[in-house]
Formats: sequence, C-alpha cells, structure tokens
Amino acid sequence: MDQRLFEASQSGNIQLLHQLLAENPLLLHSLALDSAENPVHVASLADHVGFVKEILRLKPALAKEMNPDGFSPMHIASANGYLEVVGELLKVDLRLCRLKGRDQWTPLHHAARRGRVDIVREIVLVCPESVEDVTIQGETALHLAVKNSQFEAVEVLVKSVTEMRKVNILNLKDKHGNTVLHLATWRKQHQVVEWLIGIGTSTPGAMEVNKVNQSGLTALDLLLIFPSEAGDREIYDTLRGAGALRAQDIVHSAVPSFDSDNQTLLNCPVAAGTHQLQHPNDFIEYFKFKKGRDSPSDARTALLIVAVLVTTATFQVGLSPPTGVWQDSEPKKNGTSSDPAHKAGTSIMGSYSATAFVFFVVFNSIGFSVSLYMINILTSKFPLQLELQICITAMYCTYNTAMINIAPDNTIVFIIVFTSVLPAVVPFAAKSVRQLVMRLGEPLVNSARRFIHSN
Repeated sequence: MDQRLFEASQSGNIQLLHQLLAENPLLLHSLALDSAENPVHVASLADHVGFVKEILRLKPALAKEMNPDGFSPMHIASANGYLEVVGELLKVDLRLCRLKGRDQWTPLHHAARRGRVDIVREIVLVCPESVEDVTIQGETALHLAVKNSQFEAVEVLVKSVTEMRKVNILNLKDKHGNTVLHLATWRKQHQVVEWLIGIGTSTPGAMEVNKVNQSGLTALDLLLIFPSEAGDREIYDTLRGAGALRAQDIVHSAVPSFDSDNQTLLNCPVAAGTHQLQHPNDFIEYFKFKKGRDSPSDARTALLIVAVLVTTATFQVGLSPPTGVWQDSEPKKNGTSSDPAHKAGTSIMGSYSATAFVFFVVFNSIGFSVSLYMINILTSKFPLQLELQICITAMYCTYNTAMINIAPDNTIVFIIVFTSVLPAVVPFAAKSVRQLVMRLGEPLVNSARRFIHSN
C-alpha cells in the first residue's frame, strides 16, 4: 500500500484520500497488485467511520478482502466493538456478517468471544442464520461466549435463539463433543446453566441435558468430577431438576438402580466435601479405556510408555539374570566342590537347572520381543524411521548376544535358535492369538447379551 494512503487511512484523512486519487485515479484498483492489506482494514482498526464510508463508496469490493492474518474489515470492526463501522460494512452486503476468516471464524464469533454485545445484537438482527455458523473447532458463537465468560453476550444469544425458534443450536457439540451446557457446568456458570435449563422448561424437549461428550461425560458428570468451593449445589439442583443423569446411569438405564436420590446427594461434592464413588468398581471402570471417549492419540502415547518400560525391564533382567553369573571358570567337578562345571560369565541358575534357565529366557525374550514389536507399530510413519529401525534392530542383537553368552553349554543351541527366530514369529503369533481370542469371545458376548435381554 502506498505510504501516504496508509497514513490517510490510519488518521481518517478523507481530504488526503481525494488528493491521492486526483494524482492517481487508479490508486484503489492497484492495491490488489502491491498490497495484501487495504485502506478499509486500516481505517476499520482505527474506527474512522467517515473514511470507511468514503472508501466503500468508491470501491465496495474492498469490504470483502482478507488481510494476511485472515481478517476482513468486518472481523476487525466486530472484534473491537465498532458498531458504526459494522453498520457501514453491512450496507455494502449483509452477507459480510457470515464471511469466514481464519479458522472459519465469522464476525459474530469474534464479537461473542470479546463480549461486544451491541455487535452481537446487530449481526443477529440483520443475519439470524449467523448463530448457526461454527468454527473449525465446531464452536458456535454461544460456545465462545460461554468459554470466555461473556455473560451479557450469552444472555443476548440465548434470548435470540429462543425468539427465533432455533433452540437446536443449544445442543450442538464442538470438536470435543461439548455442548454449551457442558461448558457452563464445567466453568461453574450457575446463571448460564439456569438460562439454558429455563429454555428446556419453557420449550419441552428443546434442551438435551444428558448429551455425552467425547470423554463419555454428561454435564452432571463434569460437575461431580471437578468440584469447586462455590455454586456446585445450586447447579446440581438445577441439573437434577431438569432430569440430568450421569453417563453410567444413561448406559445402564435398563438396569434397576439401587442408588436413591439421597445417596446421590451424599455423593455430590458440595454435600460430602469430596466426590465419593458409589461402588468399589466405579473407579476402575472410569479409568478403563473407552472407545469414543478416549482419543487414539492418548491411547498410543500410553501404550508407547508401557512398551518402553517393559523393554527396559526385560533388557535389564536379561543382562542380570536371577542368581547372577559365575565369576570364575570350573572345568570339571572335583572332590572339594559341589558346584557344577561352568565358565565365567555364564548363568549360575542355568548351570544348576537348564530347564529353569530355558523357561526364564523364553518368557523374558517373549516380553522383550513383543514390547519392541509394539514400539515398532506405535512409531510407524514417524520421522527418522530408518534410524529408529536401526536402533530397534541393534537393541535386539545386543540382547540376543547377551542371552547366548550367559547360556550354559547344554542350552546354548536352543537359545540361539529361539532368540533368532522369535522376532520373525512375533507379528504372526500376535495376529493369530488376537483372531483366536475374538472367535472364542464372540459366543460369550452373544450369550451375555441374550441373558441381559431375557432379564
């Protein structure tokens, strides 16, 4: 952008603008060739309404352009709360209120996040459909207002969707499966929870209080799992009054419950001080992996950690076998010693019991090989893959060498064959065992299902 045009935009100097246009009538048209930012961006940021109005009169198309950061003049004015600038931009094209910028954010998203209540009202008034727009994270303007504790904006949006009969928006989930009720409950926003539940009361079926997010939690679960010092009891009563349940109660709704409402109240953090689990197995069940609740990325990370720990443990015990290794050599038995013949560095346990040593090596090697196999799978398509494969191969060769060297003479042939063949057998064996378990387990699962349905 011409430096003088930039200064005119920044200061809102309309007289200088016309002077520049007199010198170069094509000045505004040449912006597309030499600048990623236009005067409307600059003037909108500085809240120069008159300058914005004049530029838009001369070239309305500038209102739709994005700057290098992915913001249009409408995004900039909405985020900063410049109502008059927003009004001038909407005169150009009402569709600007749904213009998507960086990360699919619309002007309403920016206004809601920053609590620009006047802008929120204006945009919703002229463009009611904008309340349905979602960001790349699946968040509506209402999600963003709740997340950023912009209560006035939340109130305006809640009233607007109610008046427009678009209450289905309240049940929309973001990328993590959270509705606005999840967010309001988690952030202990009692007033927001009351507004949302109030809509469900006035419009039966409009508010779904038992939606489950990707972590397998309802709004009530979030309240009970993350207690705070204030507001929990009021939110708890509000949710329970609207029929809110825990996720485990929804899943097992067909099974008679042995917990009374009084017991549930005792388990509420506000009533008991801390969250108490009703059954001993609840804690175990909660931390079990659940498909749909726990992300594959987290599961992969946890498995990788476990595999590395097993690799470390089995490698270490291979180098230091039970009872240790002989420190000297004894070629043959003599009258003064009951020790068997042995060589320095071989396993003491193997010298006394070849069978026990073979069992030790077999099971330890299986654990070591399978853990390396898991690491290989979990790190597939990682960068530096060749280097990683070299490390894994070198580690197994080191382990193999150690096992062969500590093996007594009467077991060395078996150890060489077993430890050499094992890495190639593990992938096929793992697949076969998994298929066998699935075939054997399917009849049991079907029997359990028939039993549940029959009862």
